[in-house]
Amino acid sequence: MATQESSSRKKKFLLVINCIILAIGNCGGPLITRLYFLKGGERIWLSSWLETVGWPIVLIPLSFSYFNRRREFQGKMLSTIDNNNSNTKLILMTPRIFVASIGIGVLTGFDNYLYAYGVAKLPVSTSALLIASQLAFTAAFAFLLVKQKFTSYSINSIFLLTLGAVVLALHANGDRPNGESKKEYVLGFIMTLGAAALYGLILPLFELMYKKAKQGITYTLVMEIQAVYCLSSTVVCTIGMIINKDFQAMSREAKSFELGEARYYIVIIWSAILWQCFFLGAIGVIYSSSSLVSGILITVLLPITEILGVVFYGEKFTPEKGVSLVLSIWGFISYLYGDIKASKKKKEYQSQEQEMIDKITCTP
Repeated sequence: MATQESSSRKKKFLLVINCIILAIGNCGGPLITRLYFLKGGERIWLSSWLETVGWPIVLIPLSFSYFNRRREFQGKMLSTIDNNNSNTKLILMTPRIFVASIGIGVLTGFDNYLYAYGVAKLPVSTSALLIASQLAFTAAFAFLLVKQKFTSYSINSIFLLTLGAVVLALHANGDRPNGESKKEYVLGFIMTLGAAALYGLILPLFELMYKKAKQGITYTLVMEIQAVYCLSSTVVCTIGMIINKDFQAMSREAKSFELGEARYYIVIIWSAILWQCFFLGAIGVIYSSSSLVSGILITVLLPITEILGVVFYGEKFTPEKGVSLVLSIWGFISYLYGDIKASKKKKEYQSQEQEMIDKITCTP
């Protein structure tokens, strides 16, 4: 029982950490991407590439994890040869997980392009409202792929968050940026909605991969998956950049960037860092909880992104956005309350079960 409680506490701690990382990436990523386009950036494949090119950052904690495993092994004088091989492995993932990670990475590469196109054409507030629809896609795919169970609280949460997106849609027509054609604006809508649908599929695919892994899922393994799928996504976007000649255009674009050449590269670097926080946080939450929880957190953070868009880029904060914010917070609290209630009920059930086992054991 003590071991189970310790494992549960560890997962809750990791959940909190990953929620914080996800919040930083989810709010910071769209804002800095929009900044790139507002100040003169025009390369969509480059913007897509920046979403996952920061994957080498994950190699730092992975290195610490590897050396920590080696140190722990060296401290176990009674370990067997088999334990030696498993504890000091450089890479924990099996070929099965490796191939699955590459497949998800390819999908993510195309999802990055769809999302970047939408951010290039739409205000942050509008793209955020469309991305909010990914929760409905996540819920549907989670039900189909991993048999996600729904409670009245989670259904209520999804309903409120989706309603918030619908309320926001009421003001969408007035958000078209100056100088942008209606055709580009509509295409931006379609691309962003496509990105929401595709990412709604990607989140449950991660959970399905964890369930079908046929090996223990540790946080180190989650980081390895992060590195592989972001690398394969980066390869997809790199091919797009080569075809579109984005690498050659970067130096020219930097010189004409409104904030200056040096700040152009600062924006580029921070884009890679913030988006890496988003992806690591998202799959970390899936590991610590579920794909549905990850989808709900991403959705509940969207109104915060909208408010930041209002603060930093002067976008209008309409009454619809205020209503959406209230509905999103209400939906999040609803889900959180249901989760706490279910967790408490599970503990009570386990406690009663243990008492019955103890009584049976003590009966002569």
